[in-house]
Amino acid sequence: MNLDFTPEEIAFRNEVRTFIEENYPEELKGLGAREDLTREQFLAWHKILGKKGWSTPAWPEKYGGTGWTATQRYIWSEENARVDAIMPLPFGVSMVAPVIYTFGSEEQKARHLPGIRSGEVWWCQGYSEPGAGSDLASLKTTAVRDGDHYVINGQKTWTTLAQHADWGFFLCRTDPAAAKPQEGISFILVDMNTPGIEVRPIITIEGGHEVNETWLTDVRVPVENLVGVENQGWTYAKFLLAHERSGIAGVARSKRGIEKLRQIASTELIDGEPLIGDTDFARKISQLEIDLTALEFTELRTLARESQGKGPGPESSILKIKGTEIQQRLTELTLEAVGSYGAPYFRGFPEDGSNEFQIGPDYSHYAAPAYFNMRKTSIYGGSNEIQRNIITKMILGL
Repeated sequence: MNLDFTPEEIAFRNEVRTFIEENYPEELKGLGAREDLTREQFLAWHKILGKKGWSTPAWPEKYGGTGWTATQRYIWSEENARVDAIMPLPFGVSMVAPVIYTFGSEEQKARHLPGIRSGEVWWCQGYSEPGAGSDLASLKTTAVRDGDHYVINGQKTWTTLAQHADWGFFLCRTDPAAAKPQEGISFILVDMNTPGIEVRPIITIEGGHEVNETWLTDVRVPVENLVGVENQGWTYAKFLLAHERSGIAGVARSKRGIEKLRQIASTELIDGEPLIGDTDFARKISQLEIDLTALEFTELRTLARESQGKGPGPESSILKIKGTEIQQRLTELTLEAVGSYGAPYFRGFPEDGSNEFQIGPDYSHYAAPAYFNMRKTSIYGGSNEIQRNIITKMILGL
């Protein structure tokens, strides 16, 4: 594999770097992708990219994609990670949009894709339920046909950032009598302002409000919001999850995270000497970098496959497993590096956002919340145990 950029690719990198330097909002610098951001902060860079035509690089050109090569998309991810840019949320751009432009009607494409591309419409995902997580096919939420509408009843959980959402995509059971549970599920688009929807916050262990439980009581949704064919939603759900798992890997972000970790370890002292000089700690960082490099090659192969018009395959499960394991180890090492400064983080401080009582350097204040928040990454998008089963079946043929 030739890893040297061509002159054209170097020119593209310079163009991207210049655009980011000149257009990334000043007020967002240094914030990173934290779950406590406001709706406006989450969407600010997305809207700028939408106007530029760069918000949806993986989409087909006819729907507003950039037409970039796999290498250009790799460069794009690297350059945004370099400045910790708050990227477009995946629920619209990377998850529901591929389902809509692949399986949806022309009316659905015309109605929903422009708002996703521009960043004007926020989407959330209604998959998991209290009794249906990794065993998603056992979901209980029902959608019963009533004339020109479906009437939806049920409960979804871990609905990420649904408190800000305009629309959601939901898996609902439309045929309770199907021979197999996977055969009776449909993929339905739901306006989150529809009467009967209640979003209740779930406060996670680090004190943040990122996820919710979503209750649907007699929610009437037009039949035209059904994507594809009734009872074929499981096919669309698997298609979406393959795209989600590829994105979860977060290689570029982890590379940037290791750079920050090295900076922290060069500043923090142990026995009067920089932590980076500690043999045991340096070994941990080196092992992490080796694993990340191997994952990066897998991601590049996946991007090359997609550039040939092929969707993500079972390798997305490899990306998901290793990517999330690396993210967890990275946040664990960062918390280890900041030491006792990681204990008093901002969740316990005054509601006015004052940091008067914070101690330690700025880089330590979010170490504990990031560590706790990353515990979930090996579970969502299909737990890593389930991904190993997929690899066993689809790659090893066992």
